[in-house]
Amino acid sequence: MTAALAELRHRLGEIADLRRAERMLIWDMSVLMPAAGGGARAAQLESVERIAHERFVDERIGQLLDQLEPYADGLPYDADDACLIRVTRSDWEKARRVPAELSAEIAKARAESFEVWVDARERSDFDSFRPALERMLGLKQRYAECFAPYDDPYDALLDDYEPGMRTAEVRAVFDVLKPELTSLLAGGPSDEEEGFMRGLFPVDAQHALSLELLERLGAPAGEFRLDPTVHPFATNSGLRDIRITTRYAEDDLYSLFTAMHEFGHGIYQHGVSPSLDRTPMETAPSRTDFSMALHESQSRLWENLVGRSLPFWRWFYPRLQETFPDVLGDVSLERFHRAVNRVRRSFIRVDADETTYGLHIILRFELEQELVAGRLAVKDLPDAWNARFHELFGFEVPNDAAGVLQDVHWGDGLFGYFPTYQLGNVLSVQIWARVAEAIPDLEEQIERGEFADLLGWLRKNLYVHGRKFTPAETIERVVGGPIDPQPYLRYLRDKLGVPSTA
Repeated sequence: MTAALAELRHRLGEIADLRRAERMLIWDMSVLMPAAGGGARAAQLESVERIAHERFVDERIGQLLDQLEPYADGLPYDADDACLIRVTRSDWEKARRVPAELSAEIAKARAESFEVWVDARERSDFDSFRPALERMLGLKQRYAECFAPYDDPYDALLDDYEPGMRTAEVRAVFDVLKPELTSLLAGGPSDEEEGFMRGLFPVDAQHALSLELLERLGAPAGEFRLDPTVHPFATNSGLRDIRITTRYAEDDLYSLFTAMHEFGHGIYQHGVSPSLDRTPMETAPSRTDFSMALHESQSRLWENLVGRSLPFWRWFYPRLQETFPDVLGDVSLERFHRAVNRVRRSFIRVDADETTYGLHIILRFELEQELVAGRLAVKDLPDAWNARFHELFGFEVPNDAAGVLQDVHWGDGLFGYFPTYQLGNVLSVQIWARVAEAIPDLEEQIERGEFADLLGWLRKNLYVHGRKFTPAETIERVVGGPIDPQPYLRYLRDKLGVPSTA
């Protein structure tokens, strides 16, 4: 058994290295690569994807798993080796249903569509992006067919980002959330935004402040990078090489919340046990077959439960005022805190407040189901988007850049990803309740700018396990039950001062 396990680990380690190289090619494409490099990068990603896929679905992996099954059966369920064999078996059987050529073609199409999307978004021209999106949708429909029969073709795509969950389960959660969020939006405070939130905030100062904030939150110097990009994301090439990105604008401070959001992804990956390194049990946010609801619970926990809280701003607001005295010097803490928590109708998902954010996700979830099922043609997507947005938010989308082109996800083939953002919102509140029970003076610590106990609890109870357990098992271990929208709704009502409907 020792020889078989060593060979399996060696093979999986090489595949992990290929996947990490692939992620770095994507990171470079999004952050540093000249636009003219897109063609060569697409070919590189196609080759790496094909090689990694072929290596993983090799018959020898299956033979080794067969040899190791009796060994795994004799181990405790949560033993690293038992989990490695169980997780690898599940991934291997799933991957073998997808032809290597299709997997490689999707990787190439992702790279080729990226620059097309960037240009189309900049010019607010959906028609120039439409062929790339039609191609990607067709590829993902072919991918879904690899897993037929199914109750819903969307199930096959959702499973890549929330394994084991079905579309009907997401709908059940969203059916609870949608009317409640709509009601909170209609009955919330004024949409009017404080003028100081649109002041002049030089980008260099924002970047320096973001780096300072990330280090105070717990990102070790020399192990994290923060770089600007068109659409923020997080990735990694190892447990000690975490890449997070953000987006700056001189007339707002959303970059601080974006940095905290991506820090949540990065610190999750950073906290995975070293014993799981270079195996399928790492939790890289850019890989599939890991619960992105869990990953998004951490990005949203650090962005919102920490980053929009009054204790946080009691600590950090003086630094913000010191950095931008001309804009914020005379603005009280209370006014600023209200401003960053205001319910406000907005076009852009990543800039949305906590309450309306869920409606942005529900809009995308509904539309992409229709696209995948063939009930909505890509050519009709902008009109469908604009009509659905007006139905949810009550005003007109001014252009494609503020509407259907704002997100990179569909051009990147990430159909099935969007609902995990809102599932992550829901989970973040359930997890926060457990943290607060374990750390009674949590708010006082945050007010002092102390995050070690919070981070330590999350590492011990969540991050360290990586993919050792299924999403349902992990959620049960951490919060003691399944995803439940009610604590999240109570949290929003409390924050907005709205009486409970229960």
